[in-house]
Amino acid sequence: MPEFLRNVRVVLARPSHPGNIGAAARAMRTMGLARLVLVAPERYPHPEASAMAANATGVLDAATLSPSLDAALAGTTLQIAFTARSRALSHAAMPVREAAQLAAGMLAAGPAAQIALVFGNETYGLSNEEVMRCNRTAYIPTDPEASSLNLAAAVQVAAYELWLAALDEEAAIAMRTGMPATREAAASANLAPHEDVERFFEHLEQSLYRSGFLLPGNPRRLMERMRRLYARSGLEPEEISVLRGMLSAWDGTGGRHGT
Repeated sequence: MPEFLRNVRVVLARPSHPGNIGAAARAMRTMGLARLVLVAPERYPHPEASAMAANATGVLDAATLSPSLDAALAGTTLQIAFTARSRALSHAAMPVREAAQLAAGMLAAGPAAQIALVFGNETYGLSNEEVMRCNRTAYIPTDPEASSLNLAAAVQVAAYELWLAALDEEAAIAMRTGMPATREAAASANLAPHEDVERFFEHLEQSLYRSGFLLPGNPRRLMERMRRLYARSGLEPEEISVLRGMLSAWDGTGGRHGT
């Protein structure tokens, strides 16, 4: 089993059916994934979850309960939101195979990489705000006339694609001289953690208000565009520091900011 899969967490946001939680845990276990994070589940713990997990009750026992998506994503450098719906202001969605290859390449490129595969509620999926909390968006290609997958089935497909990509990366590591598999994976290996990025966006929004550029009322559309802009390039820790220093200087706070 590729050791770097330990740095992958599967995040289920607001799951409503305990059976899906258990089936998702089973899907993870078959593909070498062990870190399950549940954001505000409606019913958990629950006997149905344990029954559906079968031989993956260890994944359930070690699952983390999180009060918010931000808390669930803390420490991650790549967050992949899975959605079947087209999002006009979201990051350009990639097919699950491409997303898995990016994730596996990033994991192989650097031990500091922490990756989250994020799935939404069975009925509503992920909200636009939840999608924008992630820096990549992925979809599972399906028949357009029947595009909705069961939550656990979606986790299974994503975990399977990541497992295959990880095996390819593990084989490639033995053949190359320490160079990451792809340029994008190499660039992604040093992305800033989720919580630092979120603090930057909070700082940016406050500065835009102070400058008068952003007027009270409906800032969401502009901030979504700003998130999309920075997600395309990715933000490294040093870049976050520089950008927040610039904002602090413009705000007249002497370049001081918290990290």
